[in-house]
Amino acid sequence: MRSGFRWSPKWIGLTAGLLIAGLFAFIEAGASVESQSQPFASVQKRLIADGFEPLKIKQIYNRPQVSFEADGVILLFTYKESRVNYGQFTNKWSIRKANQYLKENKSDLTRIEKEYGVDKKIITAILLVETGLGASVGTRSALNTLSTMAALKDPMVRNRLWDLIPDSKKISRKKFEKKASSRSNWAYKELKAFLEYTSREGFDPVSIPGSFAGAVGIAQFMPTSILAYGQDGNNDGMVDMLNHADSMASIANYLKSHGWRPGQSREKAEKIIYHYNHSSYYVDTILKISSKLKA
Repeated sequence: MRSGFRWSPKWIGLTAGLLIAGLFAFIEAGASVESQSQPFASVQKRLIADGFEPLKIKQIYNRPQVSFEADGVILLFTYKESRVNYGQFTNKWSIRKANQYLKENKSDLTRIEKEYGVDKKIITAILLVETGLGASVGTRSALNTLSTMAALKDPMVRNRLWDLIPDSKKISRKKFEKKASSRSNWAYKELKAFLEYTSREGFDPVSIPGSFAGAVGIAQFMPTSILAYGQDGNNDGMVDMLNHADSMASIANYLKSHGWRPGQSREKAEKIIYHYNHSSYYVDTILKISSKLKA
């Protein structure tokens, strides 16, 4: 029995359109599920496309220690430099600890000061403020932090992070989107540098601790700065930012590379230290600490 209905070009076109629309909806739904269950899927694809060995990247991101670092990254959207209590670094207890550090590390600090021309008291002051002379290098995974920020390029991942920010700490959605876009691009560059650094030195990228911004080591260098300025301060053939001598030499190299010279004016010193941390409070604190230390 023949039906009276015939497939006209119009119906064929409409049906094809619906099928295509359905296919795109299915793909988008799949991408949504992937973003929720595997927030680093897009990051892995970008890394592989940029030349990282596929199997190695998949092995890294399949490890159980690798996870979405929401708590730390949220701080980047609520953190304010002005809230940092820099006064804690200039009290008698902190200055006493710094002087003791100077004494215990006199050999390395004097050698590095002579090699780079950077005052050992400035190096010590930076180490004091950054990590309490190595006592607090961060407890978060640098890989997780940088990967989470880099993943914010994915709209679904951004939505996930937005939903996790407490209402009392939320900035406007427009500001969040702008900041997330900027942070994701910056973090991806840092992530690539981090993986290059750990591969070069033979370190396990999953085991490296960092700050809530992804800074690494006793001197709290971002990975791009490690590649650019990191130094082997103890001559063991590797740059280990969790090693004191390497961190001292890396700070000295960074400051020298930005123009530090012995006998320079305070104004010049301020400008150079500002490159290290874009905060006038930070700069003033470093110089105040150094003035209180004994050579």
